[in-house]
Amino acid sequence: MLKHRGFPSRLSGTDFQFTIRRPNPKGVTPLIRRERRADRRPPDRRADTGFMKALWQAFGDQPFERGNLDAGRLSWLFGREVLPATDPFDPEDYEALLVIDETAARRAFPDAFEP
Repeated sequence: MLKHRGFPSRLSGTDFQFTIRRPNPKGVTPLIRRERRADRRPPDRRADTGFMKALWQAFGDQPFERGNLDAGRLSWLFGREVLPATDPFDPEDYEALLVIDETAARRAFPDAFEP
C-alpha cells in the first residue's frame, strides 16, 4: 500500500480522517458511491471540501493511486468528483488508479480551488 507522504492525515482541528496508517488485515475496504444529501451537517461538508482541496493540491488533474487514502472519505466523492482512471477498475485494490473530474469538482466544491 502506497503511503502518500505529505498528504494531510485529517482535517485540521477535527477527527475527520483523510488517510489510514496500515492496510486493513480483514481485507481492503471497497470504494462505493455514497449519496450526499442536501441536509448533511456543515462539519461533514467542510471535511469533503478539505479532502477535495488536499486531493487537488497533491495530484491536480493527474491519475493517482488510492494507496492509504481513507475509503470512507473517498466514497463521498467517488463516482462524481473522483473517478476510476482505468478500466477495468477494482474498488478493493490499494493500487487502483483514480483521477479528479475537475469540472465536477469545481462545481461541487468551489472553495477547494480558491488560492
